[in-house]
Amino acid sequence: MPHPPLPIFSVKGKRLLPIVQGGMGVGVSAHRLAGAVARAGAMGTIASIDLRHHHADLTEQAKHCRDKDVLNRLNLIALDREIKAALQIAAGRGLVAVNVMKAVEAYPAHVRQACASGAQAIVMGAGLPLDLPELTEGYPGVALIPILSDARGVAVVLKKWARKERLPDAIVIEHPLYAGGHLGAPNPADLAHARFDFAEVLPGVFKVFDDMGLARDRIPVIVGGGINSHEKLLAALALGASAVQLGTPFAVTEEGDAHPNFKRVLLDAKPEDIVTFMSVAGLPARAVKTPWLSNYLNREHKLQACAKADPKRCAIGLHCLTQCGLRDGLEKAGQFCIDSQLVAALKGDVNKGLFFRGSESLPFGSEIRTVRELIDYLLTGVKHEQVAAEPVVLAA
Repeated sequence: MPHPPLPIFSVKGKRLLPIVQGGMGVGVSAHRLAGAVARAGAMGTIASIDLRHHHADLTEQAKHCRDKDVLNRLNLIALDREIKAALQIAAGRGLVAVNVMKAVEAYPAHVRQACASGAQAIVMGAGLPLDLPELTEGYPGVALIPILSDARGVAVVLKKWARKERLPDAIVIEHPLYAGGHLGAPNPADLAHARFDFAEVLPGVFKVFDDMGLARDRIPVIVGGGINSHEKLLAALALGASAVQLGTPFAVTEEGDAHPNFKRVLLDAKPEDIVTFMSVAGLPARAVKTPWLSNYLNREHKLQACAKADPKRCAIGLHCLTQCGLRDGLEKAGQFCIDSQLVAALKGDVNKGLFFRGSESLPFGSEIRTVRELIDYLLTGVKHEQVAAEPVVLAA
C-alpha cells in the first residue's frame, strides 16, 4: 500500500524509509526479519552473535563441542548463510545490515565475515567502535554505523575516525531508559539522566557536527529506545532525526525469527514485569522477569559475593564476551551464562530463557502482526485490519 510523503533518508546511496529494525541476539533478528524489513524499503538488521542455533546441521556439529575455535567457525558459517538469505528475501530493496557487539570477543571476525558475505552495513554498539574503519578496509561500499548514547560519544568516534579519513554513514543514538537488551549507560543510576533525552542529545550531536565543519545532513542520525507509535516517529523527525530504530515491536512480528513462545512473553509482559539488572557484560540490561530471571535476581547478591575468575566457568566453551562477569569473577557484573539463557529464550523455553525487551507498550498490544503492518502503522498512524504476510519464496 502507498506510504504518505515522509522524509526519506539515504545510507550509501540507498534511499530508505525512516525506519530501522534494531539488531537483537541471540538469533531474534536473523534472515527472515531483516530480509522482510529490507524488502519493505527500510533497514533490516541481523544480529551476528551465535546464529548457528538456526541451522540444524551446525547445531549438531556443535553438540558436545567446547572448542572455541570450532564454535566460532560454525557461527561464521551461520552468519554467511543468514546474510545471503536476507539479501535474497530483500530482492534489492531497502538495506540489510549486520549488528556486531564490540563486547563480543570475536567481533573482528564477525565484521570481516559480514562484509565478505555481502552485508550492506555494519552497525556496532556495546562499546566504542573506534577500529571499525580498519576492520572494514577493502569494503568501501559497506556503510559503517556506530551505536552511541550521547554527544560526547559521538565526538570521540567522529574525531578518531576523521583522522583515518572516514566518517560514519549514519549514527544510532539509543536511549537507555527505554531500550531493551544491553543499555548504553554503564551505571544503572544514570539510565534516567536527562543527557540521554533526544531533545538534549540531538542538539549536542548537531553542535559536534558544526564544530567539525560538517553539514548537519552529512550524517543521518537515527534515534532508538521507546519508539512505539507514529506520533513518536514524527516527534523524533521534528527534533532533527533522520529515522527511528525499533527493536521489540519488530521482534514480535510474524516474521520475527524467535520461537512463538518468545513473542508471547514479550507481548504479554506488563510494565511491572520488565526489569533492569546487571548483565555479565558489565552493562545494565532490560528484560522480562520470567521464572529464570526472577530466581536469578533473588540469588544475585549471593552469587556476586562468590564470584571467582575461572575459564572453566564458561558454560559452553565459546567465551563469547571480551569481559564476562561469570568467567572473569567480576563481582559487580552478572553471574550467569548469557549465551545459554538467550538461546533458551530464542527456542521458546519460558522457564529457562532470558527475554530481552524494551520498556514501552507495543503498537498492536498483544497481537502478532506482520512487518508490513508495523511499518505501515509507523508511517501513517493507521492500524489496519490484520492482513496476510506477503509470501516470500527462497530459491532452492
